[in-house]
Parts: sequence; C-alpha cells; structure tokens
Amino acid sequence: MDKLKAMSVFVAIVDQGSLSAAADKLDRSPAAIVRTLAALEQHLGVRLLNRSTRRIALTDEGHEYLQLCRRILADIQTTELQLDNRRTAPTGKLSITAPVMFGRLYIAPLLNQWLKENPSMNAELSLTDTVVNVLEEGFDLALRIGQLADSSLVARSIGSTPYLLCASPALIAQRGKPSHPKQLSEWPTVCFAPNGEVWQFQVEGEVWQQRIHPVVSANQIDTGLAAARDGLGICRVLGYQAQQDLENGTLVALLTEYNAPALPVQFVFPHSHLLSPRVRQFLDAVVGPLQQRLNAIPIS
Repeated sequence: MDKLKAMSVFVAIVDQGSLSAAADKLDRSPAAIVRTLAALEQHLGVRLLNRSTRRIALTDEGHEYLQLCRRILADIQTTELQLDNRRTAPTGKLSITAPVMFGRLYIAPLLNQWLKENPSMNAELSLTDTVVNVLEEGFDLALRIGQLADSSLVARSIGSTPYLLCASPALIAQRGKPSHPKQLSEWPTVCFAPNGEVWQFQVEGEVWQQRIHPVVSANQIDTGLAAARDGLGICRVLGYQAQQDLENGTLVALLTEYNAPALPVQFVFPHSHLLSPRVRQFLDAVVGPLQQRLNAIPIS
C-alpha cells in the first residue's frame, strides 16, 4: 500500500464529504476509493470513518489521524515547493576545484557571470594543480584534464585540449621553423619543470620521445610562456594555456602534424542521479561556452 496516496485519499474523502465526491476529485473510481480506505483502516487497525448511504462521520481516531495526515502532506508539499524553487532559482553554495590556469582563464569568468545571474548563490573556487579528493574535500565539482583513474566519480565531457609546441615570431624569424621533433635537440627550449625534459610526439602513428636541453626550466606555466614570448626558446604547453598568445600572435604553433593525442577535459562529480539543482544548472550554463572556447584553440 502506498501510504502517502492512502493519506491523500482519506483527506479527500473528508474534505469532499463523501466517497463518490472524493472519487470525482481524484479522478478514480468509487470502488478504488473504497478499497484504499479499507486497506488504510486495516493497516492502522482502527476505523477512521463511520459511513452510511447518506453521510460519513469521523471517529475519534479518524479526527486524530486526519490532523496527522494534513501535517505530513503539507510538509511534503512545502518541501517539494522549496526544491522546485531551487530548480528555477538555485540557492546555497557551489564548491568547485580546477587547475590553476584553466580555472583562472575559463572557469572563473563563467562562474562570475553565473553568480550575477543567480544572486541567491555563493561559490568557493579552489584553484590547484594538485588532484584533490572530491569526496573527502567536499567539492561539488572538479575540472580534470587527462585520462581519469578508475573511481566512483561521474564525468561530464567538455572536450579535449592538445599539447602544442609554441615559439615567438622573433625566434622563428631568426632560426626558421623545425620540420621534425628530432631537430629540437639543437633548438633552445623552455621547459615546464613538472613535465620533465622529455617531450612526446606522434610520428607515423608511433610515440616519439625527444629529449630537450632547456634554456629555462620553470615551475609555473605563466613563467614559461613569458620566456617563450621573449624569444628564449620553444615551449610545449597545453593548447588552452597558449590560446591567448596564439590568438594575439605573440606565439606561433609549430610541428602540429606531430602532436601527441589530445587530453580529455571533463567535469567530475560524486554522483549523477542525485545531482543537486544548483550543480546541474551550473553545468548546463557553462559546458556549452567551455566547449566553444576549447574548439576555438588555433592549432595550426
């Protein structure tokens, strides 16, 4: 027996004044109303209504149970209304973590705009290049770049970003362009230290590893990009990291035909079927613009 449905039937009988009127109100047959009331009384072990062919009257137990039913049904209606309001105008706090540069360039502007459009929301944006545990740290969403390790997290794909070689127009004017990754051993390079001094490419469908000899080794992408803009050497970065320089012409992409496979970009979150309305609305608002930005990266 569906207890909530039975409660609703019982309240409708009392409010409408008869079983037949309740049947009309609920768009059910009178026989179904009778069966539901009988099953409810049997379940409770008490008679709720004294009824004859002309009238119904609440028993003492019926009076008590009616008040309880009204309170429960009202609470459910209030809760559903609140949740529905959250779907149309989300409230509360949204917690997001993302890599530093991706978060600064892409996530922060979209989040700021979303917060303007949803003034009942507030947000926490944690930018770190360390992969954090979403569940343990209590984040609603995490932006991840690269293949995901096996986990219980659910992923929503945004797109992908390639690794790119970039150099300043001045350096290219001075030295020309390399035609093969093996020539990089003779070129000045700028290295992002955490990625090491061996760069990977794809040559005739096979992985090609090329050791470099950096002029500058930096632990921050911004520093490495600045060195490349100043003509100190070729840098290897993810496409989104060089997007502004490529669009502005301060850096030029090289050897794009030898790029290694692009890395997937995705949001991850703990579950999907219980995704809160605020998280779902944020995803719906930002996934499209993020996809457009990633697709607009000039790689040739």
